[in-house]
Amino acid sequence: MVSPIRFKFKIFTSLVLVLLAVLGFAQPALADGIIIPDPPPWPDPPPLEETWLTIRYHRVSVSISDQIAVTRVEQEFLNENDWEVEGTYIFPIPDGASISKFVLWVDGQPIEGEILPADEARMIYENIVRQRRDPALLEYIGKGAVQARIYPIPPGGTRKIELEYSQVLSQENGLIKYVYPLNTEKFSARALEDCSVRIELSSSRPLRAVYSPTHQDRIYIDREGDHQVTLGYEEYNVLPDQDFELIYTHSDDVVGLNLLTYPDLEAGNSFGQEGYFLLLAAPSVEIDQVVPRDIVLVLDTSGSMEGDKLFQAKEAARYILTHLNPEDRFNVIAFSTGVKHFANQLQPVSKAPQAISWIENKPALGGTNINQALLEAIAQRNPSEDSNTGRPLVLLFLTDGLPTEGVTDIDQILSNTKNNSTHYLRLFAFGVGDDVNTELLDTLAEDNRGLVSYVRPHERIDEEVSELFSKIQTPVLSNLEIDFGGLMVEEIYPPELPDLFSGTQLMVAGRYRLAAGESGKSTIRLTGSVNSEKYVYSLKVNFKADSGFSEVNSFIPRLWAARKIGYLLNQIRHQGENSEWV
Repeated sequence: MVSPIRFKFKIFTSLVLVLLAVLGFAQPALADGIIIPDPPPWPDPPPLEETWLTIRYHRVSVSISDQIAVTRVEQEFLNENDWEVEGTYIFPIPDGASISKFVLWVDGQPIEGEILPADEARMIYENIVRQRRDPALLEYIGKGAVQARIYPIPPGGTRKIELEYSQVLSQENGLIKYVYPLNTEKFSARALEDCSVRIELSSSRPLRAVYSPTHQDRIYIDREGDHQVTLGYEEYNVLPDQDFELIYTHSDDVVGLNLLTYPDLEAGNSFGQEGYFLLLAAPSVEIDQVVPRDIVLVLDTSGSMEGDKLFQAKEAARYILTHLNPEDRFNVIAFSTGVKHFANQLQPVSKAPQAISWIENKPALGGTNINQALLEAIAQRNPSEDSNTGRPLVLLFLTDGLPTEGVTDIDQILSNTKNNSTHYLRLFAFGVGDDVNTELLDTLAEDNRGLVSYVRPHERIDEEVSELFSKIQTPVLSNLEIDFGGLMVEEIYPPELPDLFSGTQLMVAGRYRLAAGESGKSTIRLTGSVNSEKYVYSLKVNFKADSGFSEVNSFIPRLWAARKIGYLLNQIRHQGENSEWV
């Protein structure tokens, strides 16, 4: 257990007394640092929930190297009450963590700490609890907590706190998990002005899956080779209501496979056990193989693209055309009311400079004929070439609006595209601005094993396009199939598996059922192809959970449910409601 700490004053003042302690509690729960205000000295003081200080900002910087995590925290508290506030700062820490720094800033001066005997720290804490007991606080405090006595903070005054601790991250079934307590919803007077978490992750072994069960859709992940990853999360005017969780894996294989399971103990049936699973597949970043592709850039040049949007779109096209692989072929289609081609057939990379000049001369005029543009893009290659070459046909489709020319019915456009699609087609869509039809782009990408990216008005088109194009430069596996070795699995999402690219990862969520007496042991095989060659990656697994299973994977049912709901809503949009889906 971490030793309690007492602040040693660099500048003595009778207005501040700070005591720091690490205490043991019975029930683990995590949240970030808060100041528990004392009740004001009035005959009838307001309830606790009306006296919280405002957490102005909360900034976290984490360095993880071979399972050693060093976490640095910076918080600032603001007293927006009209009276002086005294209180107790508490920061729950993980089991086994070691505090290396704890500083309170008062009037621009740092106050550091020294070790306090555990019995003295316990006595101080118990006195505070007797003075002000609250169910939310009892639920809030975890197995270990840093405690500091702070007073007074004048109206409009602030206190900045810096904290640093280190811990060894444990590994379970090949997965390493980091958790930062980031739950402030109940303990701040209003939203935080800014909240951020930055993680520098490095490992001597190759990193594979990097996943946040809590913030995956709100983090930026930058992979710098197989041994280093940077993650960033940042939000403004937010009340965080859940901890920040990160899961990552190692593997020396080209594609690392990991399985997480969580039993459904409330399911009442004749099966021995059923539950949920999440399969992670993450390839190496450092792959040198080059897969020849046929790339068609489909560029919206309608009148609504006039100005900065078209300029950035042209810059994005320039990036793509200057980053083609030597064996690629390409063409460019510009569409508005009609459709124009750079060339009448796919061109070698040597023609890219001429294509860039051709794009530069395209003005923003006319309507938006999406249907014709997509069909002519697909027709760039004869279907007979698919099986002969094995080359993927990649469509990069960029538009800022709704179809206004030709076929404008969304379902008809999707049907026409699907009827003309081939097994080798991959479609990556970019929606620009707020008027784009997300249903159309989402479905086009999903039906054709691609991805979709949306660019808001204040964001740069060229940066978004170049980022995604960089991701899909190196396909690791195409035409994926998963064999679960005879185990009963169902309701798997996504139903259609996308290609696996270097630096990306695949997450497959589903349900499993084990018959009474079934061991749950099996071998999962992920099969795919690259350059017409077949590859198989295997993982020995055990789906069955024992009576002492961990709650670490409790996020899996929620993830599975969210994916199922998204899939069903998409089906309802195109096929109408169906009672069998409920």
